[in-house]
Amino acid sequence: MSDQDRALVARAAEGDHEAFTELMRRTEDMVFAVCLRMLGDREAALDATQDVYLTFFRKAHTFRGGSAFTTWLYRVAVNTCYDHLRRNARRRTNPLPEHADPPDRAAEDALGAVELRPDLQHALQGLPEEFLAPVVLVDIQGMSLPDAAEVLDVPVGTVKSRLFRARRRLAEAIGNRSGPSDHPMGGHHA
Repeated sequence: MSDQDRALVARAAEGDHEAFTELMRRTEDMVFAVCLRMLGDREAALDATQDVYLTFFRKAHTFRGGSAFTTWLYRVAVNTCYDHLRRNARRRTNPLPEHADPPDRAAEDALGAVELRPDLQHALQGLPEEFLAPVVLVDIQGMSLPDAAEVLDVPVGTVKSRLFRARRRLAEAIGNRSGPSDHPMGGHHA
């Protein structure tokens, strides 16, 4: 974390609205993308994103700097999504329309910004919570396994195992009979 980011977080923790706003501006696309992928519904993702920043505003003072600020914020986002999923477990949502998903501005090229296929989005929503977050963080957001393990507060081996199981379930759900690679890391997230 840069000295400037560290200073912004410290100022936000002291109640500085400008610092909070700057940190929110820098991270809102990332937070919304995680919420959208985990919840599969634009309105729910917007609500969850708002809740993430309310939590950040209330609990910024708890950030100790042991990890990157974005790692801490990812953890807040994932936990917020888990809360939303639990609250809405009985209420089913419709899959996100193909045109409503904003492109990922952080993508390196146009192919990386392509929206998820509707069948994949639907399959994601069928995953248990413990499998959903690792897939969103590693496979969709491109986070490294160690960083995802830190966000989820589990060992790297647990992330690998959950990814392997999630990928197998996704492959079955979308009709890929051969399944994912038998290697739990899929060959590219070392």
